[in-house]
Amino acid sequence: MKGLIAAVEFLTILPLGKPATFDPKRMIPFFPIVGMILGTLLSIFDRALSSMWPEPVVAVLDVVFLVVLTGALHVDGLGDTADGLFSHRSREKTLAIMRDSRIGVMGLVAIICGLSIKWGGISHLHNDRSLLLVIIPAYARGGMLFGMRFLEYGRSENGMGHPFFSHTLMPLSFSGLIIPVLLSFFLGWKGIWLNTTYLMITVAILWYYKRRINCITGDMLGAMTEVTEAMLFLLAAM
Repeated sequence: MKGLIAAVEFLTILPLGKPATFDPKRMIPFFPIVGMILGTLLSIFDRALSSMWPEPVVAVLDVVFLVVLTGALHVDGLGDTADGLFSHRSREKTLAIMRDSRIGVMGLVAIICGLSIKWGGISHLHNDRSLLLVIIPAYARGGMLFGMRFLEYGRSENGMGHPFFSHTLMPLSFSGLIIPVLLSFFLGWKGIWLNTTYLMITVAILWYYKRRINCITGDMLGAMTEVTEAMLFLLAAM
């Protein structure tokens, strides 16, 4: 339970009382569960607003709701990652750019495009809308585990993300993904489509990271979450 509380406090702004001990090893397996908690709150929020506004307006508010609940943690990572990776500089210069707190043109464009794609996908979810709103955030946050498992951390031991890479993730660390996968079975063929595209998106992002600078950072994990979430919403709306 302490691991779950610590994960919720790290990935969201949800108030849970006294701060839990920062223990990445115990937190990591709960990342998909935190995504499900966010998704459940999003689904309730979406259903409550659907009786007052049309779907495009509700979708905008859904996107804003997610940004607020996460304290823009992943959005910030997306902006920093875009500034660095799309600068086409060396690995060292790219990592230095990502560390800069200022946002550049590429970061701003990436954030606008990412949130817009997410809005477009959510606004056209019809069948199984509530269930998709629950499980897609879980998949997105579960994607970070693959980044931690298959890529090395790109900064020194003083980097904020270093504690999450201090040990190799074992298969049990991915157990939190079992719940969204099981729930996806209720979607029928759409569930198979969702799981397939999730794996394809995850592999594509990790391949790009490895090819571009052969490592990953905390910002890049956040960017991975945002891109995965946006693309899954978009593809689920097909």
